[in-house]
Amino acid sequence: MIHSKQSYRFDWRLATLLVVSWLLAGCGINDIPTYDEQVKATWGQVENQYQRRADLIPNLVETVRGYAQQERETLTAVIEARAKATSIQVDARTLDDPQKLQQFQQAQDQLSGALSRLMVVSERYPELKSNQNFLTLQSQLEGTENRIAVARRDFIAAVARYNTEIRTFPGRIWHSVLYSDMPVRESFEATTQGAEQAPQVKFR
Repeated sequence: MIHSKQSYRFDWRLATLLVVSWLLAGCGINDIPTYDEQVKATWGQVENQYQRRADLIPNLVETVRGYAQQERETLTAVIEARAKATSIQVDARTLDDPQKLQQFQQAQDQLSGALSRLMVVSERYPELKSNQNFLTLQSQLEGTENRIAVARRDFIAAVARYNTEIRTFPGRIWHSVLYSDMPVRESFEATTQGAEQAPQVKFR
């Protein structure tokens, strides 16, 4: 009989724990860390696409150089802009630093501008424009710019979802009680006007 009572008491406590856990999960207690992880994951995709662009640039510069060595100033500007862009890293630990995020985006915008000027230069060299290697790199770069735009759009959406959650009920309560160390996050919209759109790198 004693064993039965102890078993009953244990079952009752387990049931209570399960019900409480279900209620807490249902009222959004896990939403804030979930949305925070989504922000970090989407930022990772932004970084991946910018790195993809950076990886294409050395071959692009060398191809253009082969046909337009006299365009040294433009080529140098691209190389320097790439070096600066790749030197500024924003990872999960520094994603909450608005100044760091702004520096990162400014460096990427400068690289976009330098690439745009390089493409204008290519218009002066018909042989370069018909070179198969150049055409392949051009296509890859165009595709990468589109991927960057999509990745940034997804990041902006993830940040907006996270910020909305910690500013509205009931997320605001959970934030103040359990997640007060998780700040409002910055996005591209908060640092660079028009950053949700792909940089204008014109090839034709």
